[in-house]
Amino acid sequence: MAVDARSTPGNTSPRVALVHSFYSSRQPSGENQVVEQQLAALGRAGIETLLVDQRTDDREHRRLYPLGAAVTVATGRGPDPLRELRRFEPDVVHVHNLFPNFGRSWVSRWEGALVAHTHNFRPLCPGGSLSRDGYICTECLDRGSALPSLQHGCYRGSRVRTLPLAVSTRFAADPVLARADRVIALTEDMRDLYARAGVPAARIDVVPNFIPAPETPEPGPGGDYWLYVGRLSPEKGILELVRQWPRGRRLVVAGSGAQADAVREAAHGDVELLGHQSRSQVRELMAGALGLVFPSRCMEGLGLVALEALAAGTPVLAWPPAPAAALVEGLGVGAAGRDDVEASLDEAQDRFPHLRAKCRQVFETHFTEQVWVESVLGVYDRARGLAPAAGPSRPGHPATPTG
Repeated sequence: MAVDARSTPGNTSPRVALVHSFYSSRQPSGENQVVEQQLAALGRAGIETLLVDQRTDDREHRRLYPLGAAVTVATGRGPDPLRELRRFEPDVVHVHNLFPNFGRSWVSRWEGALVAHTHNFRPLCPGGSLSRDGYICTECLDRGSALPSLQHGCYRGSRVRTLPLAVSTRFAADPVLARADRVIALTEDMRDLYARAGVPAARIDVVPNFIPAPETPEPGPGGDYWLYVGRLSPEKGILELVRQWPRGRRLVVAGSGAQADAVREAAHGDVELLGHQSRSQVRELMAGALGLVFPSRCMEGLGLVALEALAAGTPVLAWPPAPAAALVEGLGVGAAGRDDVEASLDEAQDRFPHLRAKCRQVFETHFTEQVWVESVLGVYDRARGLAPAAGPSRPGHPATPTG
């Protein structure tokens, strides 16, 4: 399905087509949300846009859908957006996610400028997260082969489901990465990993996500509870966090996932489990929290949760290698280490109330819609050969200001 959002006549900005395969709504996806936000932001900036999409919700009811999707993933051949793209004649094609409903072979037949957006590590890791059993795993990347992922059943714990992804994994030779004029990474760490896989570093631009600005002009008031927001799954570190959570301190957990029962069993009376919450509910929780606890154990992309916290003026307590640990140097990393949660909480308890205004300032400086639009238009210009490649950003994190 193609959605055409045309701007006012006389617009000299680039015409941009976004290509995205939407994941099932049964599994809430921050990636889907990011694409919708970016499409809307480009439209508000006066950019003429076209969204060409495939939606799992529209396809998964078909009896042979699982087989068809597996063949598309394994072979790279399947539905493609070329007809819609050629009709629209964009200046730039911005490819987000093609898994599992679009083929990949079509990119070699597209002659215009093409930008690839890496929301995760799918081209390098069949599981998409460079993690296994809740810990960092770069075995496939290190060996230059996806065979280990098949042995471990890294996609949804199934060797059968992992097979198409293992067959299709080509690392830097991934058809989209190999064809792209520019590649967008969310963080410096992500950029380094793709460069390590063989993608030329000079073609990779670091452009973090953004979120819409909150309605309130001031940071939230804070409160007396700590907050976790996200999936309840091994790579997020939530089960270990709950098991270590000290009594006498309140932890509110918003989210659902495969470990929901285990988290519920491990929780004591000071841990409150809310289940999945809407975005408006999350923002309200953020504003009232003393701090956001981000115990992720993997090198994921830059999620929206940490940005929501900064927008609310809520400091983030995180530990490496989670990207949130580098978001704002000096504004939340648990120096005591993830194995001593109580000591990290003690360290943060006195500092966090004084950091709320600074967190909001960092959000407004680096993670707003306006900043993202300016950055991505620069990427589009470089993809079209209208501007030179950007110079290297400082070591550490992309737009990661110091505290």
